[in-house]
Parts: sequence; structure tokens; C-alpha cells
Amino acid sequence: MRYFYINQSDIIGSTSIIIGTDAKHIKKVLRLKPGEMIGLFDGLGFEYEARIVHLAADSVEVLITRRFPSKTESPVKIIVAQAFLKDRKMDTLVRQLSELGITKWIPFIASRSVPQPDKKRLAARTERWEKIAIEAMKQCKRGRITEIGATLSFENILKTVEDCDLKIVFYENETKSINSIRSKHDRNIGAICIMLGPEGGFTSQEIESARNCGFHICALGPRIMKAETATIAASTLIQYLFGDMGLNIS
Repeated sequence: MRYFYINQSDIIGSTSIIIGTDAKHIKKVLRLKPGEMIGLFDGLGFEYEARIVHLAADSVEVLITRRFPSKTESPVKIIVAQAFLKDRKMDTLVRQLSELGITKWIPFIASRSVPQPDKKRLAARTERWEKIAIEAMKQCKRGRITEIGATLSFENILKTVEDCDLKIVFYENETKSINSIRSKHDRNIGAICIMLGPEGGFTSQEIESARNCGFHICALGPRIMKAETATIAASTLIQYLFGDMGLNIS
């Protein structure tokens, strides 16, 4: 069954209208006909089975026959706080982190972040990231869209995630592994924040500030990784240890 994204506000009773590129794909590429079944997901944690009722010039009307909770979301809320990186690396990260099931992604400006865009450019990039998150959700059939947070300062990111059950900074100059803290925490904790630095890494002052705000400082192994590689490795590791990619799978 083919799946398509639908905004929950576009569902009226048991019917909905699919428009835009998805409608064109249904009609001109897949050549689906009235009576055929498709799947829908709303990005808010629910999936739907629907029957095509009518094909119009620029829309597809469907009848929803079943609604049920998505089974593709991680049991733990994972927030990735990412220092600004150069070029298009942030675009790629949004796509990959969405595929990994990350709940929320918050960009921030660290001391060594080279790109520090102005408000106008930042607004455009945020809009682009939101679109990438939606496309990634559709591609990997997630139940929820990865939330894109507002870009913050380093100081504000520490305050924003202070209520998380577990907070970790991955730092290349640290030798302590995550195993040193994993045994101290229940695997069924609700929310985890991991923080990753820019290409030049965190300053020692930033590390101390994070430590003073309750962050654990951990290493990602003996090798120095590129900043974007470290983010993917850390997210996968956390999803394995606490989420739905490894130890918690029954």
C-alpha cells in the first residue's frame, strides 16, 4: 500500500482531500483509480487507511476507513541540539535524523560556529529544514514529523532542555564512554537531550557550562569524527541504548 502525508486539519469527518504533488503522483505516476486503497499519516502520531473516492484535475478525494496509532515512533523522546555547521551539512542532518526517529532538532550558535546567519536568512533556512523533515517523514513512513526548533544561543539551549531526564554532551577531548553513565539511568526514561558541537569543537568554557547545568560529558570512541558524522553516530547510539533500535527491542 502506498502512503501519503495528510495534514490532520484537512480531515473532515471521514473524508479528506489530497492536493499538490501527492495528488499528481497518485494520478499521473501511480495511476490509481477510485476504489483503490492508500495509506495516510498525519505527522502527529496517527496513520489511516483510505479509499480513493474521486479524482479531480488537481486533487484526490478519499474516504478514511480506519485510524490507528503509528507503530514507527521511538518510545523515548530524543532531542538533538546541534551547533551550526558549514554549507549544506545541516540540511543533510535534518534528513538523516528524521530517518533515525529523532523527536526534535534544535540548532544553536556555539563559540566556534563559523556560519552565523542573519534573521532573514535564518528564517529561510528554518523553513527549508521543516520541508526536509516532512519529506523525510514521508520517505521513511514515520508517524511524526521531527520538530525543528528555533535557533538559539549556547546559553539558551542549556536552559531550554533543562527538564530532560538525561542530558549528554559528546566531546572529542573526553575519554569517559556513555557506558559509565548508562547503568545509572533507567532505560525507560522519557526524554534525552544530546548536544553536538561545530567543526571546531566546543570550547572548554562551554563544556564547563554544560557540566554545571547537569550535562554528562562523554566520548564517542577513540577516533576523531567529522562534526556531522558524530551527530549521526551519537543519535544512533542513543536510539540503540534507550530507544527502538537495539537493547529495548523485545
